[in-house]
Amino acid sequence: MKRVVAAFSAAALTVGLAGTSVAQAAPAPPAAPTTAGYTPPPINWVDCTDPDLVDAGAKCGYVTVPLNYARPGGSKIKLYVSRVMHTSLDYKGVALVNPGGPGGAGVRMSRLGGWLPGNVGDKYDWIGWDPRGVGGSRPALHCNNRYLGFDRPNYVPRTADLMRFWRHKTARYSNACGDATASRLLAHVKTKDSVRDMESIRKALGVAKISFYGFSYGTYLGQVYATLHPSRVGRFVFDGTVDPRGVWYKANLAQNVAFDQNIRRYWRYLANHPAAFRLGTDPVAIRRGYYATLRRLDNRPAYHGRIGPDELNDVMVGAAYYRYGWVDTGLAYSKLVRRVTAKPIHDMFAGGLGDDNGYAMYLGTQCTDVQWPKLWSKWKADAWRQHANHPFLTWNNTWYNAPCLNWPARAGIPVQVTGANVDVPILMINETFDAATPYAGSIEVRRRFPTASLIEGVNGTTHSGSLSGIACTDDAIAAYLDTGVVPPRLPGDRSDKECAPVPAPQPGAGRQARAGIAHDRDDLLFGFRLFG
Repeated sequence: MKRVVAAFSAAALTVGLAGTSVAQAAPAPPAAPTTAGYTPPPINWVDCTDPDLVDAGAKCGYVTVPLNYARPGGSKIKLYVSRVMHTSLDYKGVALVNPGGPGGAGVRMSRLGGWLPGNVGDKYDWIGWDPRGVGGSRPALHCNNRYLGFDRPNYVPRTADLMRFWRHKTARYSNACGDATASRLLAHVKTKDSVRDMESIRKALGVAKISFYGFSYGTYLGQVYATLHPSRVGRFVFDGTVDPRGVWYKANLAQNVAFDQNIRRYWRYLANHPAAFRLGTDPVAIRRGYYATLRRLDNRPAYHGRIGPDELNDVMVGAAYYRYGWVDTGLAYSKLVRRVTAKPIHDMFAGGLGDDNGYAMYLGTQCTDVQWPKLWSKWKADAWRQHANHPFLTWNNTWYNAPCLNWPARAGIPVQVTGANVDVPILMINETFDAATPYAGSIEVRRRFPTASLIEGVNGTTHSGSLSGIACTDDAIAAYLDTGVVPPRLPGDRSDKECAPVPAPQPGAGRQARAGIAHDRDDLLFGFRLFG
């Protein structure tokens, strides 16, 4: 579940705090796996065309799976997969990797092993895949590639005209998905469908168990897979853990609070470096200046009329997701505020514009995993209530998910996640102030998985930041994937190992590196966040 922020790749995770709705009904008990009657043909591995995959020595291919697993003899679709083979004699097996989303393309994630310390990655066959409907998988869902744009009407619907605009815009997007060439996918892109695809990939590879590395929404895939296929679980890593209690409306509400808290932490960072950012030393004044800038841009958009309040907000959301780009974002924002130039903010926003495939598939999964509240009056009341105290993301996030009100496919019932039948250790990682997947979700999943241990990036604000060069965390991950041993589980609802978080970059020290796969995932995130 991830909400992503920078070039159409990322997705939003979603979470919430509000009252009763169909979406918050008790989930169903685990359903019996439905892949038993289907075995895919072997994968025909060929040379990949992506230069980074070529450099990693990867091979690519397709796994043929049913569109509808209830009718395994019916229509088929193809999942685009890649594989980087092990090179060590100490072979540990197959590991699948998912970058999050839903809607995140993952075929390039087969390179993840190269970023693990101590050459542990050389001991696995790493499998990346584009989930059904995504990226290079066939067919892929595209609804409206012109949905994005510059200087959109204000997210905050303070007038009846603004409210009507966004209601109509989001409903039209839903209708476009219903009319899309690949609309036959819409009834079959739930998390349970992707979990069945994971099982089909396992069968196509001919292995008894799989290991798994899931980021953000990928952790929810891992939870559901482990619930439905506990005997197939090898070594599972969850980084940025989705709270299964929040799927999905409540998750978005929780994000609204957490992102607002994180952007306040970012204002403090800017205030602590007045010489670099030239915004003063008072974080409260910087915060007030941000909202004053939104009002100014609403009246007079910057950069040839292209950058309004929505575009600035979309860019600044990245600072609440990750620390990697704090310096670049702060410098760009400072130039805008001081009216030096809006070009850096424009370029950051424009760099995220692209195809809507990731957004369409984000909605396709989240809108059908569970029934969202059906009444707009509830959405509106919750949004205004949260906006009063947490205005940074609330209306942005509301419109981002509003197509679920009119989604042209029936919703299902989520699996009741449990690790009660999992008998192997699982490793979890979460930073304390992760806004996309708040820390409480990791504590909840730790409760449900008695074999899980949790590493906490203490006081960090980065979402799914493992493999970013923090030795305490990354060495523990490598040790687990090498030996199967996790940090000893401690009593109570708490983390089992405390590590430093991804650090805040120092202005003037050069661009902070986003180690390894984190670079791809950071880029992946921004794109989803730009839709609306």
